[in-house]
Amino acid sequence: MCKKYPTKNTAIEVLAEAERLNPGLWKQHSEFVALACKNIAEHCENLDSNTAYILGLLHDVGRRVGRVSERHTIAGYQYCMEQGWDKVAKICITHSFMIQDIHSAIGKWDVTKEEYALTESIINSVVYDDYDLLVQLSDALALPTGFCLLEKRFIDVACRYGINESTVARWKKTIEIKDYFEKKIKCPIYDLLPNVKKNTFV
Repeated sequence: MCKKYPTKNTAIEVLAEAERLNPGLWKQHSEFVALACKNIAEHCENLDSNTAYILGLLHDVGRRVGRVSERHTIAGYQYCMEQGWDKVAKICITHSFMIQDIHSAIGKWDVTKEEYALTESIINSVVYDDYDLLVQLSDALALPTGFCLLEKRFIDVACRYGINESTVARWKKTIEIKDYFEKKIKCPIYDLLPNVKKNTFV
């Protein structure tokens, strides 16, 4: 596999190490995000399901540094760049910004001025591709306990982080991404997510 990505086995080991450094349910969430990425990518001609799985698995790897908020994005980027995994590094940033604007963040900017400037520069300069969109969508389809409807994940995040002026716009953008992939795969996204109804409101 290209150096831009680790192998699947390496990615699994890296996530396990990150969870040892900072134990938490974020690891289980990442595993379900990875599975959602894989399942959807299998139905997209332009996406590789193995690559999609790896990107989903490591999108939150920056949480290895501890209990942090928005710092996990730049921490993940820096860690992956050190490994030479530039495609994964990109995802560590873009997964949190379905709206390509640093001011749309939902969490606290617990970073240095230099880290904030670097994050803003990356967000403003990168070109999103279908892998970025896929991880953004899959991140919104997965709880630590399994797959869920977008609406439940929206409320889950709002309860933990609160809401701001970008909240509804973020929800609308995520729904747009869901619609985009459903047109590509020609079936409801939820059909590809086992037991999704176990994590709904009904």
